[in-house]
Amino acid sequence: MPAVARQLVVTWAGRHRRDEWDRLCGVYRRRIRRFLPLTEKAVKLPKRGDPERRRAAEGEALLAALPEPCWQVAVDRRGKARSSEQLAAWLRRRLDGWPHPIAFLVGSDLGLAPAVRRQCRDSLSFGPLTLPHELARLVLYEQLYRALSIDAGINYHRPRL
Repeated sequence: MPAVARQLVVTWAGRHRRDEWDRLCGVYRRRIRRFLPLTEKAVKLPKRGDPERRRAAEGEALLAALPEPCWQVAVDRRGKARSSEQLAAWLRRRLDGWPHPIAFLVGSDLGLAPAVRRQCRDSLSFGPLTLPHELARLVLYEQLYRALSIDAGINYHRPRL
């Protein structure tokens, strides 16, 4: 798939039914799109089988759904934890220095396959907690919007005192 310059891509694996999670994510997707294009790619999960094989197949599907080239970011509890301000600065550096999409990969309840984590150029953690994949996706969207609003000087983020 051809890449579109300077856009965000969120690729995720999990249940693909319209529900409250999707509605909540939609609020932030619309806000993010005021700043730059955003594409969401959902991959289907294998329903049965050995969890490691399922996770590996899910990882292959996540990677296959990405545009080429793109800056791949694993959203994973083992990743790099950043404050909202640090994420805003990191995102600005990527947008200024990388002319292709920035893709965030969110695994299912099985987590990201080790091969996916190794292939990603960067990682992002929301802390050591284990989050349901639906919640991790919502937090990702909110933090991306927060980072973009910090960068734009919009009065959304309130710095800690």
